[in-house]
Amino acid sequence: MAKNYHTQMEAAKMGIVTPEMKTVAEKEYIDPEELRELVAKGEVAIPCNINHKAISPEGVGTKMRTKINVNLGISGDAKNYDVEMQKVELAHKFGAEAIMDLSNYGKTNTFRRQLVEKSPAMIGTVPMYDAIGYLEKDLLEITAEDFLRVVRAHAEEGVDFMTIHAGINRRSVEAFRREGRKMNIVSRGGSLLFAWMMMTGNENPFYEFYDKVLDILYEYDVTISLGDALRPGCIDDSTDAGQISELIELGHLTERAWERNVQVMVEGPGHMAMNEIAANMRLQKRLCHNAPFYVLGPVVTDIFPGYDHITTAIGGAIAASSGADFLCYVTPAEHLRLPDVNDVKEGIIASKIAAHAADIAKGVPHARDRDNAMAEARHKVDWEEMFKLAFDPEKAREYFESTPPADRHTCSMCGKMCAVRTTNLILAGEKVEFCTEK
Repeated sequence: MAKNYHTQMEAAKMGIVTPEMKTVAEKEYIDPEELRELVAKGEVAIPCNINHKAISPEGVGTKMRTKINVNLGISGDAKNYDVEMQKVELAHKFGAEAIMDLSNYGKTNTFRRQLVEKSPAMIGTVPMYDAIGYLEKDLLEITAEDFLRVVRAHAEEGVDFMTIHAGINRRSVEAFRREGRKMNIVSRGGSLLFAWMMMTGNENPFYEFYDKVLDILYEYDVTISLGDALRPGCIDDSTDAGQISELIELGHLTERAWERNVQVMVEGPGHMAMNEIAANMRLQKRLCHNAPFYVLGPVVTDIFPGYDHITTAIGGAIAASSGADFLCYVTPAEHLRLPDVNDVKEGIIASKIAAHAADIAKGVPHARDRDNAMAEARHKVDWEEMFKLAFDPEKAREYFESTPPADRHTCSMCGKMCAVRTTNLILAGEKVEFCTEK
């Protein structure tokens, strides 16, 4: 039977449970028909370009596990694609559900095609980043039609979701400029569009020609990730007029995309103090009609460069437990340089901790299973089983073996005074002895 739909949302509205929905339903322990209804309403997105044949589909949104994204890609100062491919392999190894190629130098399509060809993770891009290198034009020379050409090129290559900064229009810019900020605009794509708008005097082309953007995305079933160009770049700028004005625009753009059967995710802050995060998550869900929410961090304090994988893991755990669906990882190199391979690993682990902790808090089905199994292994002091269950078994084993205990039933921290060992012996009817070698 011929496929009579273009997008997952269109199929869902037609009452069709697609193969991709069946895969996601199995992963998420949810009834396929319930998932179809969530996709039809836009509360779950399944980013899955028709040209990405290697993908293992994932659901993002209501009743789904919290997903994480890994950013990578070259810059003008660091152009080694072999290193970027090592980062891709790490992302696959540690189960990142998404990879965004944020390359912003030269011709990037060869690397992107390799990603699409080999990666089971969903692939995202920001076409605005690629425009200058792809078109070989300076910013002022780029036309609205040029920007759309880049969007189409990425869609044809198999990209599953694209960050499109369509909400930074004249209205939201007016609110941003009227109030003022410490950090102004920290979104790279947002700043480029702001500069283009100011230099040309034109409206944001992604807003002005939004329907044409949606036509391209619909054709290839690319999910639009509505970028937050006016996200706060420091905790003092959070929840200000610019951020909220843009969020209102994003809510309207969400409905327009759904009307055209294009799947949507909405991007969110940014830098934000802990006490504002939960309210921001609720505000986004309300203004954007419960669309899946994709957050960068949030970064909960601004004074820990070198440790921002930790500041954002704290923010990400709060955000995801309060309603965010998708976390963009942050590495220790954030605000300092392009991350190296080790930075990427640290960022992935930190983001996975945040996502998993949130899933436990939200009561996601089976989220606690592995934790409960770890408790059983620790109760039995079964080190091999503990290593097997650890998210990073190599590091766990390396730490244990670096200072090996005399008694393998303990570790070198407590030795024979191990609380678990002591309690197990007493409950087994045995004596606890420290001064006599057994």
